[in-house]
Amino acid sequence: MSKVPPYGKVKEGREEEILDPEIAILDSHHHLFDRPHLRYMQEDYQDDVNAGHKIIGTVYIETQAFARVDGPEELRPVGEVEFANGLANKMTSGVYGPCRVAAAIVGYADMTTGDRVAATLDASIAAAPQRFRGIRQIAIAHPDENALRFLTHRPPPDLLKSPAFRAAYRHLAPRGLSFDATVLHHQLPELAQLADDFPDTLIVLNHAGLAMAMDSGPQAREEGFQLWRRNMKELARRPNVVCKVGGFGTSYWGFGFNERTDPIGFRELSAAWRPYVETAIEAFGANRCMMESNYPNDGRSCGFVPLWNAMKYIVQSYSAEEKTALFRGTAEKFYRVDLSLAETVHEKTRA
Repeated sequence: MSKVPPYGKVKEGREEEILDPEIAILDSHHHLFDRPHLRYMQEDYQDDVNAGHKIIGTVYIETQAFARVDGPEELRPVGEVEFANGLANKMTSGVYGPCRVAAAIVGYADMTTGDRVAATLDASIAAAPQRFRGIRQIAIAHPDENALRFLTHRPPPDLLKSPAFRAAYRHLAPRGLSFDATVLHHQLPELAQLADDFPDTLIVLNHAGLAMAMDSGPQAREEGFQLWRRNMKELARRPNVVCKVGGFGTSYWGFGFNERTDPIGFRELSAAWRPYVETAIEAFGANRCMMESNYPNDGRSCGFVPLWNAMKYIVQSYSAEEKTALFRGTAEKFYRVDLSLAETVHEKTRA
């Protein structure tokens, strides 16, 4: 059991100087929800954004929050899309700050329903026609049941291989929708096969492929890293796959920061994360990588300020063009977001 309460490090590190404060960031992966004992809503995220980094927009990612409680089962996930789109509309007023929260939205659909998923997709598009960009259904699988203990929603085993999933998956590309894939590193070959079988469907790999090292010793960690590295390089050969670089605050990586009660700064984070960040960018290239906060989930391990400082510190020697791609450009392109006006408003607000 973690010594730190859920998301207990969220506000840590705000005394740190903001590295490269001029870098504009499109946070490509964050969540909002209001559950018993776990609440992280727009005002909480705004509080983190206002801590100093130049977050000009975000991609809202589903957690099966705010689903409808009645009506047809396949339409219940649309409630979360409606929530996120309503929030996005509110944020365009500028009253709540210049950051365009939920500028793009990735919702949930039950991909085990085969062709019936079409109703979910079409209703989600109708609910957020300017922002709905794709769906995510977590596909994490592991032979050790204990490895799944942090999942709030358990996916069916062998989800990516199931005929029903593949029948549902065929409905994405004709609608211009992508699939956000959350898997562990040993599942990356399955994802590569999916990319090969459906070359017209864009896959966005979440959390850099989660090199599972939770509850692992040094030798197992090194073996896992090498397998992850090989699998990432092989997956990157598929041009229809892009990679989110982040999620390192989750327990799966086994860094142990979530178990500590002392403050953790960006230098310590960057030292631990660097091999994974650099490997992911080397495999996919900056133009196919996008940085993410995975907040508030990564708040179990580090504060919002140190998290982004660590990411900036790791890539400090990269070119200006590469940094632009990593922190905003790739996400803008693949989620089809235009934040040029939001950046202008941001600059006027800060002036």
